[in-house]
Amino acid sequence: MDSTRNSGEMAINMPESRSTKAKAAATTAAPTKATHHPQAGWKRGVAIFDFIIRLCGIAAALAATAIMGTTDQTLPFFTQFFQFQASYDDLPAFTFFVIANAIASGYLVLSLPFSIVGIVRPHVVGTRLLLLIFDTVMVALTTAAAAAAAAIVYLAHNGNSNTNWLAICQQFNDFCQRISGAVVASFIAAVIFMFLVVLSAVALRRN
Repeated sequence: MDSTRNSGEMAINMPESRSTKAKAAATTAAPTKATHHPQAGWKRGVAIFDFIIRLCGIAAALAATAIMGTTDQTLPFFTQFFQFQASYDDLPAFTFFVIANAIASGYLVLSLPFSIVGIVRPHVVGTRLLLLIFDTVMVALTTAAAAAAAAIVYLAHNGNSNTNWLAICQQFNDFCQRISGAVVASFIAAVIFMFLVVLSAVALRRN
């Protein structure tokens, strides 16, 4: 009788221990899935959007650099020895503009692998913080370059009678159109950098 009771008790207790272990594993695994997966998906979506915005920034910064760097116009006159020429490197502000936008476009190209890391591993904070720091520096650089060039473009279009600055855009029409387009592209790049800073700050704030 005792052996029968002992064998019965063992047959009943074994399934109960397995079921309790399964329930404990289910209860511990369920909150993990509920808390981590939605946040990881949100961060991965932000990283993908960050990558796309960086591609747009590369296009804007490269366009500003290429347009300004190839701007040159020569006015035809009676002889080839007496000509008026306007080039971007005649003004230090335009030279600084080309260098700053070239640096910004190069940085954006180099930042693409770090942005891809954010897509693959959305919980990594180090790369996002690094991009935030350098994006902030690029905001200052591109804004300064665009503002300096915009001041020269304004004088080229309107002049300044108080300082005897003549408006040259009536003669150098193509030159003024190209530098105006380059300044617009640089301001677009600056706005894109501002948006990247805000995007990185929001992503870090949600950690």
